Amino acid sequence: MYSEKVMDHFQHPRNVGEIENASGVGTVGNAKCGDIMRMYLDIDDNGIITDCKFKTFGCGAAVATSSMATELVKGKTIEEALKVTNKAVMEALDGLPPVKVHCSLLAEEAIHAALWDYAEKNGIKIEGLSKPKSDISEDEEEEEY
Repeated sequence: MYSEKVMDHFQHPRNVGEIENASGVGTVGNAKCGDIMRMYLDIDDNGIITDCKFKTFGCGAAVATSSMATELVKGKTIEEALKVTNKAVMEALDGLPPVKVHCSLLAEEAIHAALWDYAEKNGIKIEGLSKPKSDISEDEEEEEY
């Protein structure tokens, strides 16, 4: 049902925790399943994500996608992090069962929410970034996987 990578990131999640005085913090959830994901980003003066941590309340797939998302954005520029999609998270985990795809959407939205917070705090606009939703279940019906 779950790939070895999903199980590994669930049982041994990377980058769990909080970043004090984070450059950006994003919290998103899915009211239908109850998952809540908070992503913390530390971004240096060159726009490089030097650290990324998460706290997730949810199922194993939510923990695994959070863990993988932090691995995918750490060391990247803001622009590169913005391109980390739910599909990229799923591919990096060798796939997710269809009923757990929403967890990867949550991870993508958490990254975007943290980047949005960073942009707001610094009075900047990040090209291609729109205001994230706090509840991803709002559009789930129309989403194409």
